[in-house]
Amino acid sequence: MGSLFNRGITRRQAGALLFSTAAAATLVACGSDSGSSESAEGATNTAAAMEDFAADTSFKASEPLTFSCLFSDHPNYPYKADWMLLEEITSRTNVTLDMTIVPMSDYEDKRSLLISSGDAPFILPKTYPGQEASFVSSGAILAVSDYFDLMPNFQKKVADWQMDEELDTLRQADGSIYVLPGLHEEIWPDYTFEIRKDLLDEQNLELPTTWEELQDVIAKVQERHPDMKGISDRFEGLSMLNLAAVSYGTQSGGSWGMTTLAEWDEASESFIFCGTSENYKAMVTMLRGMVDAGVLDPNSFTQDEDTAVNTFTTGKSIAIGTNSQYDVSYNTTMKETLGEGNYEVVKILQPAGPAGALIGGTRLENGIMISAKAADDPNFVAMMQFIDWLWYSDEGEEFAKWGVEGTTYTKAEDGTRTLVEDIDYNGLNPSGTKDLRVEYGFSGGVFAYGGTTELLHSMMLDRELAWQEEMAATHTQRPIDPPAPLDETQREQATLLLTPLQDYVMQETLKFITGQRDLSEWDTYVTECEAKGVSSYMEIVNTARANYVENNG
Repeated sequence: MGSLFNRGITRRQAGALLFSTAAAATLVACGSDSGSSESAEGATNTAAAMEDFAADTSFKASEPLTFSCLFSDHPNYPYKADWMLLEEITSRTNVTLDMTIVPMSDYEDKRSLLISSGDAPFILPKTYPGQEASFVSSGAILAVSDYFDLMPNFQKKVADWQMDEELDTLRQADGSIYVLPGLHEEIWPDYTFEIRKDLLDEQNLELPTTWEELQDVIAKVQERHPDMKGISDRFEGLSMLNLAAVSYGTQSGGSWGMTTLAEWDEASESFIFCGTSENYKAMVTMLRGMVDAGVLDPNSFTQDEDTAVNTFTTGKSIAIGTNSQYDVSYNTTMKETLGEGNYEVVKILQPAGPAGALIGGTRLENGIMISAKAADDPNFVAMMQFIDWLWYSDEGEEFAKWGVEGTTYTKAEDGTRTLVEDIDYNGLNPSGTKDLRVEYGFSGGVFAYGGTTELLHSMMLDRELAWQEEMAATHTQRPIDPPAPLDETQREQATLLLTPLQDYVMQETLKFITGQRDLSEWDTYVTECEAKGVSSYMEIVNTARANYVENNG
């Protein structure tokens, strides 16, 4: 789970994201008008639908229904047909989900095959915005924006949380949206660095808040502990690159953040190629400086995760990449390797850079595509109401995360939720012998995402909650780039140029950072990129932007 750009995504997903930016800035205001003719047609398929369905009301079909649904099966909590989640969905809504189970590792490929063959289930969850672009021209998936008026909970959250601008980034060149994203009330970060605070305390050093401070405090710790590595990172350095890029006003991180290679330039009011921009060069120069100073281990970009984790948890490095899950696991392991009381590790704030203390990404989460053939089903309206309740109502979101009140959790008068004695989730109740996901199906990635900040925070440990609150107080969301949706022809042309450019930029970036290539060769590198089609690519992107402005005032 998590906001899209705060999580690792595959290169295929990253490439697809290029083509998800788009148009039409009046989503909620025009929702019922723009979808009036389509929804009038959809309204004829009202069998078993609720006549009085509205936001903040429970959904229950007037007769038993079955909807087909694709399911991404997570190896850590594999699918069980008798999960309480599924039984309770049927009990509450009169809907049974006919699941097509696909291993998480094969999910993207299998989904594509099912859609292409015409055999896709009606409901296609776990779809990251951008992945829908390749299916638009075939007409195989539904233009869901035509049916927003059937989803009162979705519309209410978009309006209350003022999400028009972010939702517009999902529009395709035809002005329609083809994926229902998860919606978060506020942007929430996760990835940053874990650092040995006890070693900083030896010299009364403050926790770093900028990249310069991070280099400085690690260098000072290394002066006292010369045998220790500084940052020996995991994730092949991609999370680190992504964090640095955001704070430097650019893109990077390969499949973790370098999605379009197009960086919006306010001065020229156009997109420029980020891989050769001044912001990008400044970021690369900063990271190269950390390597030259011995603060950043160049092996960070090639070593496997186990090596990096073992180096940190056995006390041989000072810092490593982390998120809330790993923050817990580092502590657990280090109690065994170093002994309780012999260390203190802290998840630091995401380092600020010249662009400020910024959080990358948006408040959109992975979401749902709907097979186009679903609109012809007699129970189509009921299905849209069901989706709206389960994925977008406060009641449905609480249910998908916490389960059944009185059975999996209790709720105090002040709203505080507590897992029952024998159930645990991610360390919330360490004495629990049953996992909320494994045994019951709740809090899994297919159904449980999005929602209010209160709900999100309710499942965090105190340590993580304090970090989230400090991030919210000190950081702001990175400005959203203006839309530049590509049509089908532009998309095909851009893809041919984008893939080799992404590969080359990342390849040379790592050479510059790790010292395999001298920064004095930067101008030569810029020329090399130009030879690979930078001007042609940027012309496509900026033409798409100009077309959007012309067509939408």
